[in-house]
Amino acid sequence: MIEGQTILCFASGYDAPPTSKHHVMHLLAERNVVLWVNYHASRVPVASGSDFKYMAQKLCEVVQGLKTPRPNLHVLTPLVIPIPTSVLARHINKTLLVQQIRRSLRRLQTGSLQLWSFTPDIPYLLGEFGEEKIVYYCVDDHASFTGYDGEQVVRDEEALCRRADLVVTTSHALHAVRLPFNPNTILVTHGVDYEHFSRAITEKLVVPRDIADIPHPRLGFFGLIRDWVDLDLLVEVARRRPSWHIVLLGDSTVNLAPYRGMKNIHFLGRKPYAELPAYCQQFDVGLIPFKINALTRAANPIKLREYLAAGLTVVSTPLPEVRHYEQQRVYIADGPSNFVRGVEASINGYGKNPKKVDWIINESWNEKLKVVMMQLAHNH
Repeated sequence: MIEGQTILCFASGYDAPPTSKHHVMHLLAERNVVLWVNYHASRVPVASGSDFKYMAQKLCEVVQGLKTPRPNLHVLTPLVIPIPTSVLARHINKTLLVQQIRRSLRRLQTGSLQLWSFTPDIPYLLGEFGEEKIVYYCVDDHASFTGYDGEQVVRDEEALCRRADLVVTTSHALHAVRLPFNPNTILVTHGVDYEHFSRAITEKLVVPRDIADIPHPRLGFFGLIRDWVDLDLLVEVARRRPSWHIVLLGDSTVNLAPYRGMKNIHFLGRKPYAELPAYCQQFDVGLIPFKINALTRAANPIKLREYLAAGLTVVSTPLPEVRHYEQQRVYIADGPSNFVRGVEASINGYGKNPKKVDWIINESWNEKLKVVMMQLAHNH
């Protein structure tokens, strides 16, 4: 593991619920200085309440300047123009970003600098900061996100892959597409914060107030509620089994009004990461109800390992990456009928018997990062 260096990280949403980028950067910050650039110019905003709220929040973060949420980790939300399809905007953004980042680096940098990006659309910034290494950590098929200029993202991503010293991919689909651009492309599946989520098995946690009166069985989900979550599937499951209660934790950019009429579907909003084990302890099943499309076929849901670490059995739509874990307390279910059968099998087989899953213990983020760093050192 490296130490005494500076990591310049391009990633969206430091204040969002923790994902791979947070876990990886938090580990690197233990021995290095990390400058996290809240990169938020990838998607074209639309005239929606959620986007107006998002832009207002980002402007507030810009005004606040450099923040230090934990030792050695600094977060910069730069002022940029969120119009990625505009050549002029990209030119202006380059000038703005380079100036703001260099100013922060003058205050913070120690040792040599590595550039790590969790977003593909930054090739125009490469070489501007004297970086000795470039790592592209690819966790999604970004070109498939709603609101992104898919063709531009594909061009940017190829350019970034070709210039990177190492490309890290988190699913087989992501790996297969990016390997032709760079032979130094590796597959490293997501890790899990096992000590955190296994508290649902090893400790008696306080029951969260907003779930206490919801009857069992409780089918639980936590994460972003976006257009890739199949809410219509969950409505059909809830309709067929009115005694089951589906509990969803997370903020939403989807209009939930059509779904709130279901008495056995409960939207409890986003919860702090620290409280997720307590909610998991109250779930009978963990759900991954994703639609099957280009985006999700390349996804490797972190929540799969988090559910399993918390002792839950998982019922998931047929995502390719989740299929690798079928029969390991994971049920694959295509369509409402199979989803209902998967939940019934889960409840009857394991639902009331949470237990440790042995293989998940060795899937820590620290072990995953070790693999990445060994490969990066080997490529030197």
